[in-house]
Amino acid sequence: MTRILAIDQGTTSSRAILFDAALRVGGIAQAEFPQHFPRSGWVEHDPADIWASTEATIRKVMADAGVTAADIAAIGITNQRETTLLWDRATGAPLHNAIVWQDRRTADSCERLRAAGHEPLIRQTTGLLLDPYFSATKLAWLLDHVEGARDRARKGELAFGTVDSFLIWKLTEGRVHATDATNAARTMLYDIRTGRWSPEILALFDIPESLLPEVRDCAADFGATTLFGGSIPILGVAGDQQAATVGQACFAPGMVKSTYGTGCFALANTGARMVLSNNRLLTTIAYQLNGTPTYALEGSIFVAGAVVQWLRDGLHLIGAASETGALAASADPHQEVILVPAFTGLGAPYWDAHARGAIYGLTRATGPAEIARAALESVGFQTRDLMEAIAADMGGTGTETLRVDGGMTASDWTMQFLADMLGAPVDRPAVRETTALGAAWLAGMQAGVCPDAAGFARSWALERRFTPQIPQPLREARYAAWKDAVRRTLTPA
Repeated sequence: MTRILAIDQGTTSSRAILFDAALRVGGIAQAEFPQHFPRSGWVEHDPADIWASTEATIRKVMADAGVTAADIAAIGITNQRETTLLWDRATGAPLHNAIVWQDRRTADSCERLRAAGHEPLIRQTTGLLLDPYFSATKLAWLLDHVEGARDRARKGELAFGTVDSFLIWKLTEGRVHATDATNAARTMLYDIRTGRWSPEILALFDIPESLLPEVRDCAADFGATTLFGGSIPILGVAGDQQAATVGQACFAPGMVKSTYGTGCFALANTGARMVLSNNRLLTTIAYQLNGTPTYALEGSIFVAGAVVQWLRDGLHLIGAASETGALAASADPHQEVILVPAFTGLGAPYWDAHARGAIYGLTRATGPAEIARAALESVGFQTRDLMEAIAADMGGTGTETLRVDGGMTASDWTMQFLADMLGAPVDRPAVRETTALGAAWLAGMQAGVCPDAAGFARSWALERRFTPQIPQPLREARYAAWKDAVRRTLTPA
């Protein structure tokens, strides 16, 4: 039977998922890897851990399913975006740990660039805001702080990539240095109007274009790997949030999906129209097929599932993430505890790199249940922030229906609160592996074993719809309390 292998390389783990030609899951392997926090606000990964965990999960899922390279028609890759790697072209050896998308070490340099008046150029060219979140300032930091890096970069000895590029390089044993349009669009170096690296922005950061990968469609030839007993082509690549947009079959303008992983990311398809936000959302590429980009508005929340990890690993209030919903449900309904999880700053629509987490409304009666409830509710509140901004930019009145995916969607309690806070239905799909599914479809479609976009959209199936259950006055009162807490948390202007 023909199989498609999806590599889903995330912030805290790497996964390999086998799909059949009908895009049904036929095997999953997952491996967590360490996070490194050298200083407050700094987040790094060891590139060796990224690769070792990816390679190990591929071998495991193939062995568990009894699949050989000859059974796999194509590989699709989806990845944590913006995370920045720099390596030696001759040896493939990284020059430094990967700087993770959550990392805020370049906040001050972003402030200096903003004060110098460079943000309008970046926003008009890339659709992004000038923020440490994106790859450009991370790459500039590496070139400035790794001894000899800038000189070697000018000589063409080094390669930059986001995680997809690094994996393609490793899988092809250095034969291919490429990325796709969705990952390129997150570097803050790519002109999403013209589809090329921006000479003006490269000059601003003193980044030689020879460092950068070739940009291809999401469904394209990215070379082949021969590491797993035979040749397997790599035919699909998309950043994780764009892959989830594809996996949720959000192909029509106006459709919105929200993914709840370490962070939360909402994308609204705007079609061929590049909409520049008036509400501090990002303009980005949802996917690119046959040389034609489809654009999206995106709102990014830095902390979603990570707040549950904090409850487990930081506060030790729970032993497993699955316990959080029941603990939250047991909370005292009369306590109004609000948690603003600005552990690494606040994302859209606030974009405050210097804000830090805070809890409001604590009393002597506050306990683990109330903290857990506030943590889960923070995800719903932040999602409403995004949905209101998207609606304003698209000239609409609000979210009609939100398609959701990611690990947190397994929590019925959290999804019900989300519907209550939005005042709109929340649809959880039958196939929750939507990020990997999107990468698999891109590769399978390019390989000729999966249907086109229209055929794939018809296969999307609903598992459960959550509808609002609370009255409008209560919804607005709870949201007003959240907005007040955020106001208190933001860095003074």
